[in-house]
Amino acid sequence: MIGKMLFLEVQLMTISRLRKQVQQQIESLPEDVLQEVADFMTFLLDRRRHEGEMTSWDEDAWQQMALEQLFREEEDVEYTIEDAVEN
Repeated sequence: MIGKMLFLEVQLMTISRLRKQVQQQIESLPEDVLQEVADFMTFLLDRRRHEGEMTSWDEDAWQQMALEQLFREEEDVEYTIEDAVEN
Protein backbone atom coordinates (compact mmCIF):
# COMPACT_ATOMS: atom_id res chain seq x y z
CA MET A 1 0.00 0.00 0.00
CA ILE A 2 2.80 2.43 0.90
CA GLY A 3 4.65 1.56 -2.30
CA LYS A 4 1.55 2.31 -4.37
CA MET A 5 1.02 5.63 -2.56
CA LEU A 6 4.66 6.57 -3.11
CA PHE A 7 4.37 5.71 -6.82
CA LEU A 8 1.25 7.88 -7.15
CA GLU A 9 2.96 10.75 -5.32
CA VAL A 10 6.00 10.56 -7.62
CA GLN A 11 3.72 10.37 -10.65
CA LEU A 12 1.80 13.47 -9.51
CA MET A 13 5.07 15.32 -8.90
CA THR A 14 6.23 14.40 -12.39
CA ILE A 15 2.95 15.61 -13.93
CA SER A 16 3.13 18.82 -11.92
CA ARG A 17 6.73 19.39 -13.00
CA LEU A 18 5.79 18.72 -16.63
CA ARG A 19 2.90 21.20 -16.46
CA LYS A 20 5.20 23.87 -15.05
CA GLN A 21 7.80 23.18 -17.73
CA VAL A 22 5.21 23.44 -20.51
CA GLN A 23 3.81 26.66 -19.02
CA GLN A 24 7.30 28.18 -18.90
CA GLN A 25 7.96 27.21 -22.50
CA ILE A 26 4.61 28.62 -23.63
CA GLU A 27 5.38 31.93 -21.90
CA SER A 28 8.53 32.32 -23.99
CA LEU A 29 6.98 31.51 -27.40
CA PRO A 30 6.62 34.15 -30.10
CA GLU A 31 3.02 34.98 -30.94
CA ASP A 32 2.93 33.11 -34.27
CA VAL A 33 4.25 29.91 -32.71
CA LEU A 34 1.85 30.30 -29.79
CA GLN A 35 -1.05 30.28 -32.28
CA GLU A 36 0.24 27.03 -33.78
CA VAL A 37 0.47 25.49 -30.31
CA ALA A 38 -3.08 26.61 -29.54
CA ASP A 39 -4.32 25.09 -32.81
CA PHE A 40 -2.54 21.82 -32.06
CA MET A 41 -4.01 21.72 -28.56
CA THR A 42 -7.48 22.23 -30.03
CA PHE A 43 -6.83 19.38 -32.45
CA LEU A 44 -5.69 17.08 -29.63
CA LEU A 45 -8.68 17.91 -27.44
CA ASP A 46 -11.13 17.46 -30.34
CA ARG A 47 -9.52 14.15 -31.26
CA ARG A 48 -9.76 12.92 -27.68
CA ARG A 49 -13.38 14.08 -27.40
CA HIS A 50 -14.32 12.23 -30.60
CA GLU A 51 -11.97 9.26 -30.15
CA GLY A 52 -14.64 6.66 -29.38
CA GLU A 53 -17.03 8.07 -31.93
CA MET A 54 -14.57 8.17 -34.83
CA THR A 55 -14.16 4.42 -35.12
CA SER A 56 -17.69 4.16 -36.44
CA TRP A 57 -17.75 7.34 -38.54
CA ASP A 58 -18.82 7.12 -42.15
CA GLU A 59 -17.60 9.43 -44.89
CA ASP A 60 -20.28 12.05 -44.15
CA ALA A 61 -19.23 12.29 -40.50
CA TRP A 62 -15.57 12.75 -41.51
CA GLN A 63 -16.55 15.47 -43.98
CA GLN A 64 -18.65 17.22 -41.32
CA MET A 65 -15.73 17.22 -38.88
CA ALA A 66 -13.37 18.52 -41.56
CA LEU A 67 -15.77 21.34 -42.41
CA GLU A 68 -16.14 22.27 -38.74
CA GLN A 69 -12.36 22.51 -38.45
CA LEU A 70 -12.09 24.51 -41.65
CA PHE A 71 -14.76 27.04 -40.74
CA ARG A 72 -14.12 27.41 -37.02
CA GLU A 73 -13.76 31.03 -36.07
CA GLU A 74 -10.24 32.27 -35.65
CA GLU A 75 -8.18 35.26 -36.60
CA ASP A 76 -7.40 35.82 -40.25
CA VAL A 77 -4.18 34.12 -41.22
CA GLU A 78 -2.11 35.43 -44.08
CA TYR A 79 0.15 33.09 -45.99
CA THR A 80 2.93 33.93 -48.40
CA ILE A 81 4.44 31.88 -51.22
CA GLU A 82 7.36 31.12 -48.89
CA ASP A 83 4.95 29.28 -46.60
CA ALA A 84 4.16 26.87 -49.43
CA VAL A 85 7.78 25.92 -50.14
CA GLU A 86 8.95 22.54 -48.84
CA ASN A 87 12.18 22.54 -46.88
